[in-house]
Amino acid sequence: MNVTPLRLQGASLLEPVVHSDHRGSFMESYNEQIMNGHGIQTHFIQDNHSLSAEVGVLRGLHYQLGPKAQTKLIRVLSGVIYDVIVDIRQSSPTFGQWVGIILSEYNKRQLFVPKGFAHGFCTLVPNTEVLYKVDEYYSPEHERGILWNDPTLGIDWPVSSPLLSGKDQYHFLLKDAELNFD
Repeated sequence: MNVTPLRLQGASLLEPVVHSDHRGSFMESYNEQIMNGHGIQTHFIQDNHSLSAEVGVLRGLHYQLGPKAQTKLIRVLSGVIYDVIVDIRQSSPTFGQWVGIILSEYNKRQLFVPKGFAHGFCTLVPNTEVLYKVDEYYSPEHERGILWNDPTLGIDWPVSSPLLSGKDQYHFLLKDAELNFD
């Protein structure tokens, strides 16, 4: 597995080695020993699986406050997404900066997202399935979000009128968000 650090400290792009032949393919989608060798020492305890039926579904930008803040490992089982992470750690030199990456069933890339990042994605094809591992259980009391189109972030989403959940329409701007990850 190739692990490439991103410009936002702690975030990485993972690209598995895919072994293909006339029967199909095989890959390791997760290997704790390889992750540890790259300084990623996370114990995942829950898998989440989402299906977005239409193009332009935007989920996010989500995060959880401490002590329930989550590290995530995201991959696409079928379809294609534009995946975005935002560094919302106030003490970070890249606070308020974002990275967007295409994850798909074809490129098999995965995105490692540390605690203290907001995460969201937009589907680029119908019937897209996303699987992500987390190292802390979901906690509704600790769940928060940042508005997907916060003008101070300037995220270059591939859609201007996404399909949003009710709650994703009304998240706070980053300047007004609660950001405690301890």
